[in-house]
Amino acid sequence: GEFNKSHLWWEQHDYAERCIADKTFDPAFFGCIYAADREDDWKSPKIWHKANPSLGETISEESFAADCREAANSATKLSSFLRYRLNVPTTSDVKWVRPDQIEACMGGPPEPLAGRDFWAGLDLASTFDTSAFVAWFPAEDGLVDVYAHFWIPGENAAKREQEDRVPYSQWERDGWLTITDGRSTDYGVIQRDIMAFCEQHHCRGLAIDRWKATMLAQQLAADGLPVVMFGQGFASMSSPTKALEAALVDGKLRLAGNRLLGWQLGNAAVQLAPADHVQLSKANSTERNDGAAALAMARGNHLGE
Repeated sequence: GEFNKSHLWWEQHDYAERCIADKTFDPAFFGCIYAADREDDWKSPKIWHKANPSLGETISEESFAADCREAANSATKLSSFLRYRLNVPTTSDVKWVRPDQIEACMGGPPEPLAGRDFWAGLDLASTFDTSAFVAWFPAEDGLVDVYAHFWIPGENAAKREQEDRVPYSQWERDGWLTITDGRSTDYGVIQRDIMAFCEQHHCRGLAIDRWKATMLAQQLAADGLPVVMFGQGFASMSSPTKALEAALVDGKLRLAGNRLLGWQLGNAAVQLAPADHVQLSKANSTERNDGAAALAMARGNHLGE
């Protein structure tokens, strides 16, 4: 499960380390820890054996090597590899996808989208931050075209631009963002923009976080959109998050040069849980990542078909 210093496991681990370091500390306690050290080369078979004395008996080197290859491409798989294969205590949150993997999906100008089917996710700001609408357009060539649009209240945009050097006004000029008047989220503008988009493209499903399902969700449903209430826990988000990660890592997405979406995907961290579950972590992502959450919901919406 999640590595946590308050767990009994950590107490035992810590105690064993003290007994190993100082033989006189508790001669009655026998502690033996098979694990890689943080500075060890996790790709080295020598280190695999150090952490697994029964390697080759209980688990094959081929299987270990396959896990290692996967870990080289995926932050979530690397964290699991370190934790479950090399016995290194890792924190439960890891950066999600690498900048080079996002860059490989940036691509050129957007593909024609008019009239095509899409599945979307909408992640609304609680009050004054960015809201994200992200649409997932499966293409005939096996790739996926991604359209993303964001909204932010003007007062917050100006403040963030100054304090955090986030180029919101440039992103507005590039057409990825609408800066609304005032200091709080303008749901009327979001509703108007989404409906205009859905008049040009065929919405097969619009996933909205059920905990933020405000009047806007009801209004969009009343306007005829196929709104789906989407949970944000591991049960709902794990499969979509993993499927989205695979698409990003394999270069299967065309993000059409949307730098705001790319920035948010790069901010995203994921939480790991037992049984290989993952979900995007809002608390520990370094910056806004609602675009990543909306994209994962869009992916989940399409998976659910």
